[in-house]
Amino acid sequence: MKVLLVNGGPHRQGCTFTALSEVAGALEKQGIDTETLWLGVEPVAGCIGCGRCFATGRCFIGDAVNEVIARSAEFDGFVFGTPVHFASATGSLTGFMDRLFYGRTTLFAYKPAAAVASCRRAGSTAALDQLNKYFAISRMPVVSSQYWNMVHGTTPEEVRRDAEGMQIMRTLGVSMAWLLRCIEAGRAVGIGLPEAEEPVRTNFIR
Repeated sequence: MKVLLVNGGPHRQGCTFTALSEVAGALEKQGIDTETLWLGVEPVAGCIGCGRCFATGRCFIGDAVNEVIARSAEFDGFVFGTPVHFASATGSLTGFMDRLFYGRTTLFAYKPAAAVASCRRAGSTAALDQLNKYFAISRMPVVSSQYWNMVHGTTPEEVRRDAEGMQIMRTLGVSMAWLLRCIEAGRAVGIGLPEAEEPVRTNFIR
């Protein structure tokens, strides 16, 4: 089993990376493989609602979104990490996730997911709420920890000194590993995925 961790921070090995690395370490100790994707510092476009992906299965913008779409079957779980910018996820991670999830929620259905936020002081719960909505609309089990999935600090060294935050990250990794093993055990005895109904869309204005 394998989990993809997405670093939405602008620094390759910054505070968000530090938090995600703690999650990854806990997962690997539980026998779960991990891979970390850094979105980098180049601009990441948001979704323009053109609908082309419904016909092609890919976004017309050729970047990491299409890479993850193409490899989505390789991953059994996902963790998305972000620093807090104005009580929200970064613009790059928001654009990435808007385009990743738009029209493709079936790719991620029933795969466990978690969000992680890194902040200096506050805004983390608002950012986590934003990210969790992608999972909730995609039928993804949301993995929790012993507290909200956040760390505090302005440098990686400060984040590592956040003893409770680091423990939260480790607990998150252990919780995800447990859930992945539960899903695997269920599959082994014939418990398949739920049968989904055809979506019903009711517009407010008709």
